[in-house]
Amino acid sequence: MDTLAPLLWQATLETLWMVLPSALIAQLLGTALGVALTLTRPGGLRPQPLAHRVLDAAVNVGRSLPFIILLVLLIPLTRLITGTSIGSTAATVPLTVAAIPFVARLVEGALRDVPPGVTEAARVVGATTGQIVGKVLLPEARPALIHGFTVMLVSLIGYSAMAGAIGGGGLGDLAIRYGYQRFETDVMVATVLLLLVLVQGVQWLGDRAARRADHR
Repeated sequence: MDTLAPLLWQATLETLWMVLPSALIAQLLGTALGVALTLTRPGGLRPQPLAHRVLDAAVNVGRSLPFIILLVLLIPLTRLITGTSIGSTAATVPLTVAAIPFVARLVEGALRDVPPGVTEAARVVGATTGQIVGKVLLPEARPALIHGFTVMLVSLIGYSAMAGAIGGGGLGDLAIRYGYQRFETDVMVATVLLLLVLVQGVQWLGDRAARRADHR
């Protein structure tokens, strides 16, 4: 137990280091992409069918790639950005890229659920597209956006465990090296329990935040 605790602590920090920056960057870029999808769709505030088809296809391609393949495909880009393809910092690149199209689709769905009457009322009083997005659509969709962020965060925790399979570090790496390759069952059980606690904690916080943001 004396040697296991430091290993688990270090692996947990590595997992958080992989997941949190990736989640924040992906949320920022994915929100921008989701807004663009919403604005350019037929019937949107700025309908542009060609641009919408291109963005829609790009998001579908991004979402269709299995994460383990994306990890390998992005090794040159990861090396270009971080200088290495191994370790927790390197793993943030594929994690971010994998999450962006996922977030974009969640944001698009959240914005579509905003009642059309709300945006129409804003247009009637002369609000610009930017004002409608910033002051009407995003605030109205806030509970759904928080829920989407929570779903993405939980998915990234799962992806980070997969990244451990190719040297990404974190709890997944610890489980593979000690639990699988060295048959140390106690390490495997401990890492699984830690991942469960992590996911449950994130989901609880996300649900709580979404309820507080919902004033309907």
